[in-house]
Amino acid sequence: MSFLHDSIAPRITEDDGSFRTKMLGIASGMTNVIAMGRGDPDFHTPAHIVAAAKKAIDENQHHYTAPNGLPQLRSAIAADLKKQYGLDYTADEIAVTAGVQESITLVMLALIQAGDEVLITSPRFTTYDMAVNLAGGIPVPVPTFQKDNFALDVAEIEKRITPRTRMFVLMSPNNPTGAVTPPDVIRKIAELATRHDLIVVSDEIYAKIIYDGNEHLSIATLPGMKERTITLNGFSKTYAMTGWRVGYLAAPADFVTRLTDTRHTLSINTCTISQHAALAAITGPQEPIEAMIDEYAARRAYLLPALDEMGLSYGNPGGAFYVYINVAGTGMSTPDFCERLLRETGVMLFPGTMFGDHDPSYIRMSFLQPLPLIKEAVERMKGFIARHKEAAA
Repeated sequence: MSFLHDSIAPRITEDDGSFRTKMLGIASGMTNVIAMGRGDPDFHTPAHIVAAAKKAIDENQHHYTAPNGLPQLRSAIAADLKKQYGLDYTADEIAVTAGVQESITLVMLALIQAGDEVLITSPRFTTYDMAVNLAGGIPVPVPTFQKDNFALDVAEIEKRITPRTRMFVLMSPNNPTGAVTPPDVIRKIAELATRHDLIVVSDEIYAKIIYDGNEHLSIATLPGMKERTITLNGFSKTYAMTGWRVGYLAAPADFVTRLTDTRHTLSINTCTISQHAALAAITGPQEPIEAMIDEYAARRAYLLPALDEMGLSYGNPGGAFYVYINVAGTGMSTPDFCERLLRETGVMLFPGTMFGDHDPSYIRMSFLQPLPLIKEAVERMKGFIARHKEAAA
């Protein structure tokens, strides 16, 4: 190991990167790989959004913007939050960031002090762990369970609250499980947060991707919650804009103002051209987005019965584009399952252990491939599971 490697501060952790790197390395030497583990929509960014970016370039809209983003974009975001979720924010209560990833880091740096505990819906998007560690805090997972379709249970939150608990991170719909926590539970979480004086970070990046009558409730709409909630959202998932890097946070104006200098320090401003693209995304025609969501629903409708046929159980995903699958019946740990599946069939999935799950029974499968490729991946998985069951018999 190099001197610099050995000098890295303890705040820099590496919980899941090495296995992901290993899997990508294996896949790079193979042909005909079907990637079913990624979180990057397979659709291209809709044409009107791309056209707006090209127009911005042609008009030389490539200089710095205000750190918190273009005023017209912040106003459009506020209007969309009101229309879609009933959230009551103004433009000066919005900060546009380089993806939700930057929002997460910014919020943790602003609010977490050394030794503060942060409760996080789990299994989880482990960027939260890294951001909490960078701020000197302590991530505390709040487990969810297959029997509840991985929706939150308020009792599991409350039993983990201590005098050092500062914040609860709510992610619904959830990554990696696709779980949508029902409105009645969201209301109980709000009551809990008020009673224990907790800050709530509500990550709603998948809120527009909902299935089968499930309902998303934004917690900041509830009485007394706006003042203690930071709502996170962005353009990556809904608008197939992952590489454009546009997210945002919404919170009371005095808090957002205090973040301005820190936000400037992190990246000055979100890419100006991407901001113009985001403005077109949120104010332009929504039919391409509705078509993508309809296609995700069709893929989900095929995939869930196919998993049933394979004898694999899962939490029913009410939103997002993931299904969290229990493969314990194969007799393999999930890292072993995923590596063997990739080597033997070319289907690439990721184990739940990459999402902070201490139960080695689960894998995350995304339905971010065209339906014919999803069907091919399922056929390969069927053969793989059948072969290993025969070998174990």
